[in-house]
Amino acid sequence: MNGISNRKRLWGWFFFDWASQPYNTLLLTFIFGPYVKDLLADGAEAQAAWGYTIGTAGLLIAILAPFLGAMADRGGHRIAWVWAFSALYVIGAGGVWLARPDGGDLALVLLLFGLGIIGMEFATIFTNSLLPDLGPPEQIGRISGSGWAFGYVGGLIALVLTLLLFAENGSGTTLLGRPPALGLDPASREGTRFVGPFTALWYTVFMVPFFLWVREPSGHAREPVREALRDAWPELRRTLSDLPRTPSLSAYLAASMFYRDALNGLYVFGGLYAAGVLGWSVIDTGIFGILAVIAAAIFAWIGGHADGRFGPKPVITTCVVILTALCVMVVFVSRESVFGMPTDPNSRLPDITFYILGAAIGAAGGALQTASRTMVCRQGDPERMTQAFGLYALTGKATSFLAPLSIGIVSDLTGSQPLGITPLIILFLFGLLLLRWVKQDGERAVCPPSDPSSPQP
Repeated sequence: MNGISNRKRLWGWFFFDWASQPYNTLLLTFIFGPYVKDLLADGAEAQAAWGYTIGTAGLLIAILAPFLGAMADRGGHRIAWVWAFSALYVIGAGGVWLARPDGGDLALVLLLFGLGIIGMEFATIFTNSLLPDLGPPEQIGRISGSGWAFGYVGGLIALVLTLLLFAENGSGTTLLGRPPALGLDPASREGTRFVGPFTALWYTVFMVPFFLWVREPSGHAREPVREALRDAWPELRRTLSDLPRTPSLSAYLAASMFYRDALNGLYVFGGLYAAGVLGWSVIDTGIFGILAVIAAAIFAWIGGHADGRFGPKPVITTCVVILTALCVMVVFVSRESVFGMPTDPNSRLPDITFYILGAAIGAAGGALQTASRTMVCRQGDPERMTQAFGLYALTGKATSFLAPLSIGIVSDLTGSQPLGITPLIILFLFGLLLLRWVKQDGERAVCPPSDPSSPQP
């Protein structure tokens, strides 16, 4: 593969997770999301606007993902597609800078932000489809887990740097108690807004190893781009019509559709929820994020090794059960009470409880994500792996608008943030029920053999 060692290919692939994670960590969850609440003042209104934005982006991803996957499997050029969608990632992240405190450009900012989400998700489809070629089947779980863990470490470092140097609290200072670096104006919230350009720059720099060391797998026939475009839709229709004959794959796609949507809802609304219900500042939610990301990194790695020993299904089932219980517990934490026990207005118990719940959610979510990625390799056709991950993205996004939009609607109708997140509990339970029909290894062996000398993560 052009003289590039297997170890370099592996680390180049890991660096996509490292480079892309800050969009989730800094923008979706812990910094920009809570800042939207400041722009709109009312927590329920902010939660609704956030839900509509994420939901609309998810709907577009659901429509296009499997088609793009089918086209890439026939025409190749997966690395070129990563380049193209990386551009959307960078543009979307950079657009956060326009989110002035007066909220005048909020519609444009949310539009750009949604484009960035689309770029991140589509780039992820193509990088995930390279996973089966990185090692033999028995190592795929550990490779996936190590990649997620490495990505979470990158997100953690980016979050810590942002909190120390840029994101300001209500008094205009960072976690170090100083004004934002680079002469950024705290009165205009330039420190918090700079998280967007920072995320774009982080991605640009750390994608260099990926583009230098990762190449298209050899040995697969490729069509010209025009023919791939022409044949992608018939190929996708055949695959969809074959789903009833692969009940394990169908059940897994349906199960993951619900539990991943619920997990993403927890991630996307966690920081905003804490800002509205507990009155946290950007710094508070940032510290909350540090604990959650540390737990996610550790348990993504542990989950990958558990996956390698027991297989992905037990890991997925255990994590979904835990997350369902944690989601129920979150509803009963507020500034006035914790699990039904009244608290003093100045009590730190609600904050401490939410920190613990956030770390637990991060831990279970980290293990769940890595095992879910491995399960696609067990269920999909090795000759159509990009399409398999496209279908995985489709089912992940087919209802991805359901969690944010249902949260937005329930928040609007009730005017209550705690009640607004109750749809997530139902989604987790649907996913757990459908896992009963998923076979550990699908209908057939699917991960192609690889060089046994491939490096272990």
